[in-house]
Amino acid sequence: MVKLFIGNLPREATEQEIRSLFEQYGRVLECDIIKNYGFVHIEDKTAAEDAIRNLHHYKLHGVCINVEASKNKSKASTKLHVGNISPSCTNLELRSKFEEYGPVLECDIVKDYAFVHMERAEDAVEAIRGLDNTEFQGRLFEGWTSGSCGTSAAKLYQASRCVDLCLAWSH
Repeated sequence: MVKLFIGNLPREATEQEIRSLFEQYGRVLECDIIKNYGFVHIEDKTAAEDAIRNLHHYKLHGVCINVEASKNKSKASTKLHVGNISPSCTNLELRSKFEEYGPVLECDIVKDYAFVHMERAEDAVEAIRGLDNTEFQGRLFEGWTSGSCGTSAAKLYQASRCVDLCLAWSH
């Protein structure tokens, strides 16, 4: 798997649009947009190189996007998608909350949801267990295991498959 950085994304760009654009070159395992940049995880190194070669400076909604290999150290992690984040919550506050359970490699708040990448899967599972029915910034964590988590849920991702553990926020 190769992680690509996409910079200078126009405001109108959607995750589905970016996914479709990159799927022309290979299997896309993950696609995330964060403000005016994003990340695409492509399964194959050759496909990633083709995408970089063909999409760097590609004009999307009248804006030239930048596509390059991500400079992040490619460290395996477990990704939590956390929904319904308080508008006053900062990356540092959310990161600190999850670091109570183990090392956090990355924490990005996007509008009212966030992606928290924890170094170890067992720490992510413990975070879900530990945060179940606890309050954080006026919101209550509720945990459950379910195949369909709904829109205000957090799914635990490991590699490219969803482990059916969820964490939801409620008021």
